[in-house]
Amino acid sequence: MDINIVLFAPEIPQNTGAIGRLCVNLDARLHLIEPLGFQLDATHLRRAGLDYWQHLDLRVHPHWEAFLAAESPERLHVASTKGTRPYYEAEYRLGDYLVFGRETSGLPDSFYERYRNEMTIIPMPGRHARSLNLANAVGIVLYEAYRQIVTRVDHR
Repeated sequence: MDINIVLFAPEIPQNTGAIGRLCVNLDARLHLIEPLGFQLDATHLRRAGLDYWQHLDLRVHPHWEAFLAAESPERLHVASTKGTRPYYEAEYRLGDYLVFGRETSGLPDSFYERYRNEMTIIPMPGRHARSLNLANAVGIVLYEAYRQIVTRVDHR
């Protein structure tokens, strides 16, 4: 599936490893925007990714502007707890880039104005939590994108 997951400055290697495993299972490309909170050869990263890591289509970018220059993404979907549109109301297509912020602080403030129209949210009606685990959030949105893309392809 030609879809891209973009992690902005991820901090926890186990999350990135689990997300890498998701990407391998759905043939999605993983983009990591530096700085990373871990080394790419971290044991925890490899353990979470199991033996899938060697099959991962991984690209590392030194910063956001370098990512934009290298990839020239046509369509971004930026997931954030500050979004207003539920993720399942977005229309996902092949080639899209699904963007997620860092575990502790989310995305840079500049993103909230710059990508206001691309922002989505995973509804969380619980009263005692601020956000989901990053790997869970990526899984939720990535599988919705997959569902939409496969459904659209199957009905052509």
